[in-house]
Amino acid sequence: MLEAIQVSDGISRVQIAGRAGLTAQTVSVIVRRLLEEGLVIEDGSLPSRGGKPRTILRVDPTAGYAVGIHFDPGEISYVLADLAGQPVAKLHAAVRPGPAPDAVIRQMARTARRMLREADVPDHKVLGIGLACPGPLDADGIINVPPRLTGWDHVPIKGLLEEYAGFPVTADNDATAAAIGERWAGVARATPSFAYLYLGTGIGGGLFLDDQIYRGRSLNAGEFGHITVAPEGPDCYCGNRGCVEAVCCPSAIEETVRACLSEGAESTLNAEGLDHAAICAAAAVGDPLAGAVIGQVAARLADAAVSIVNMLDIDLVVLGGPAMREVAHVYHQVVSAAVATRPLARRLHTVQVELSPIAVDAAAIGAASLVFHATYAPRLSTLLNR
Repeated sequence: MLEAIQVSDGISRVQIAGRAGLTAQTVSVIVRRLLEEGLVIEDGSLPSRGGKPRTILRVDPTAGYAVGIHFDPGEISYVLADLAGQPVAKLHAAVRPGPAPDAVIRQMARTARRMLREADVPDHKVLGIGLACPGPLDADGIINVPPRLTGWDHVPIKGLLEEYAGFPVTADNDATAAAIGERWAGVARATPSFAYLYLGTGIGGGLFLDDQIYRGRSLNAGEFGHITVAPEGPDCYCGNRGCVEAVCCPSAIEETVRACLSEGAESTLNAEGLDHAAICAAAAVGDPLAGAVIGQVAARLADAAVSIVNMLDIDLVVLGGPAMREVAHVYHQVVSAAVATRPLARRLHTVQVELSPIAVDAAAIGAASLVFHATYAPRLSTLLNR
């Protein structure tokens, strides 16, 4: 019931009954409980069609809060979000090379506490902390052999953050968190099945299938970054060759541009001080080399997106993550064209491609949404067990 109200952003009791297949009496009883618990508010009414106006129900955004933390190898992003998934405060902090994991986790806890204090959010309204971090993660929130985090193998990051912050912690990999954020507060709120293609320091993904988050047997499903798109391409740390991540992540883009510059390619870019942000900015203003490299990356991402659509027969592909930068429109255009023309079932089923409206902070907002989703979203396994 709460999810139906959340995803609709304004719905009447009659509409809930129709969608959920429940009697009006059952809906009224449950809505009364949600109102008493302060999770839902009555907010205006729908135009009357001859009878009593239908009261609109919405989730009360002030009913609860969560801190979302996105731990990336280069930066830690923090978001304090309300129950509607909207950011109340944001903070970004660079990760200096060298500090021990324990020191970094203690700093996360202190920063989360400070954000809550400065926003004047009392502890009893804090539902918890959501943590999005590079995988692989096991069921206990322990990092296992992270490819871009030297010294973090077997660190119990979830347990330590709970201990230091004093709040329950829900942890997941960054791409799955971003998908949950998109489901809770983004473009996929009412979409039963979608894939989130996440572009950050690495490339990953998250999956919703038939309204349920899909994590896989080891809780690490959706590793779209390790679909092979260039069989003769460079080796990937996963053991394969030519993976999406090996040819499309920011460091791979930088390597490609440097190699082209060394061969005399025409460009306004300079190999000195070159980084991914500069390449994206140059591509956005028409630099020929930057534009060609970003175009090639977009084509590789499109290859992966078509494979995902063919395998899963989903409704929507969402593109997001901080590496989208100024070239998001290029990725969107190329992936959209491929998904419209290449999947096997394209004449039976149109698959939409959307840019995430929360792309830059997708994982941090998603981390906060992990808490809301774990607390309030219906889970098929739990319902069946009960």
